[in-house]
Amino acid sequence: MHRIFTTTVASVYPHYVAKVERKGRTKAELDQVIEWLTGYDEATLQRHLDDGSTFEEFFAQADLNPNAALITGVVCHVRVEEVEDPLMQRIRYLDKLVDELAKGKAMEKVLRG
Repeated sequence: MHRIFTTTVASVYPHYVAKVERKGRTKAELDQVIEWLTGYDEATLQRHLDDGSTFEEFFAQADLNPNAALITGVVCHVRVEEVEDPLMQRIRYLDKLVDELAKGKAMEKVLRG
């Protein structure tokens, strides 16, 4: 089992926020991206953060967006569409969306809309 699976989302979330805010985006936009991917509204996301859900627990309860398979590209030198482990692929999807948001990509494109 990869270490990231048992890492809490709450321990990584502030890094996501800092990354997007450094690039002029907002926490609200980050939350919108997470909602699009997972189906979690603001209250559900906050509950996962407060409860210390691991990435494994976080994605086990998520209703993954059917368009998530449209997320392609490279994160950490790995093509997200080629990641074989389903949980790792979902984590990489999230990483890719955060990267795209931070790079200033239009929200419609980030959300594959």
